[in-house]
Amino acid sequence: MKPDTVPESQVELVSYPAKPYQIFVLAHWIAQCLTYRQPTLLWITEWDIWPSSENWHVYYTIRRSQGDLRLLNEAPGHFFLGHESEEMATFLQIAMLNGWGGYILTEANYVNAFFSHDEFIKFFADIEENLSEVRETAKLRFSK
Repeated sequence: MKPDTVPESQVELVSYPAKPYQIFVLAHWIAQCLTYRQPTLLWITEWDIWPSSENWHVYYTIRRSQGDLRLLNEAPGHFFLGHESEEMATFLQIAMLNGWGGYILTEANYVNAFFSHDEFIKFFADIEENLSEVRETAKLRFSK
């Protein structure tokens, strides 16, 4: 279920970091900390919004390296096992830098997220205190 369709969800909005190299730091933190090293679905739902910023070559090169030859519109979801957090961080970084949007849906279901082509991420949780780490980390590491 998309976390932004659950009316009682708690939400924390975080803007993308100001410096492009910090996008990897944010993607890596999400892949390492929010997933609790459990399976996670990275579901890309927005692309072709900012075509001039999209690097399709890099995306498909990485996808091929994972043995997947399908196009994004054929298979927009990427399922990562708990030990594949580095791969997830890379795919998320590329998606963010390409100006795409989508969902990060964790099996842990502690915190899930929607990342937007408008350069922000909304983190969702059923319990308000689950977002405390998101708030702290965002304030310390990703504030503009």
